[in-house]
Amino acid sequence: MSINKLDQMISALQGKTKKRLVAAFANDAHTIEAVSAATDLGIIDPILVGDEATIRQICEKEGIDVNKFKIVLEADEIKAARKAVELINLGEADVLMKGLVSTDKYMRAILDKEKGLMPPKATLSHVTVVEVPTYHKLLIVSDVAIIPAPDLAQKIAITNYVINTAHALGIEKPKVAMIAATEQMSASMPACVDAAIISKMCDRGQIKGAIVDGPLAIDVAIDKESVEIKKLVSPVAGDADCLVFPNIESGNVFFKTCTKLAGGELAALVVGAKCPAILTSRGDSSKTKTFSIALACLIAK
Repeated sequence: MSINKLDQMISALQGKTKKRLVAAFANDAHTIEAVSAATDLGIIDPILVGDEATIRQICEKEGIDVNKFKIVLEADEIKAARKAVELINLGEADVLMKGLVSTDKYMRAILDKEKGLMPPKATLSHVTVVEVPTYHKLLIVSDVAIIPAPDLAQKIAITNYVINTAHALGIEKPKVAMIAATEQMSASMPACVDAAIISKMCDRGQIKGAIVDGPLAIDVAIDKESVEIKKLVSPVAGDADCLVFPNIESGNVFFKTCTKLAGGELAALVVGAKCPAILTSRGDSSKTKTFSIALACLIAK
């Protein structure tokens, strides 16, 4: 059964083996609240790396039982990020989470060639699962945060990542829309050319486990009325599960519009490393972070 709402991820995880989560520099209330909520929901065993005095003060202020956490003392944010990555590599945790550490320092720990989490020749990308009140199911969107202008090889990796995420959400044959400015094939637009190549690769079995079509403009990808008006014949159009954007600007603007103007909620991850790495903004709500924890647990091996 496929998951159509973000809160259904939590229901799907309850009763299953808990994942071990380590939060890097967990010195902020939103991170601690999210980890506490996920712990109370029974989906994780938590480790907090950070300044113990600060963590205890936050727990006391928020009325959270600090004894539910294993705390690893490291007051420096760079060292805390490295320590959290080390615990993953030692097999002591399954999921990595960003706390108050800045994104560049968090990513630096993941990307470290000697002590990081990158498999050889892997592509690091970002996947966002968005729930918008005006759409009939979840949308899996990429890349909105890491790769500015993906080349064809990176787009193929991104496509496989959104397919894998869809499978983790119980969608057996996800419909993937390769987004461009138009659904008409234009050889002068690189986004259209790449979309057509990846679509044909799926047709030929080089990309498996999904239905991929493109190029598709955003309106025909998600709006059935637009498909009917334009008389477009496509197995994906109007009912996409996944949207692969041609560049970071288009993807980032889309997902922020969904959340800030359309009342959407989201879960977000970095994928391509040895484990799912939760990368939410330091300003994101504890609810968003809890959903991101749940998504990471669904994907984690």
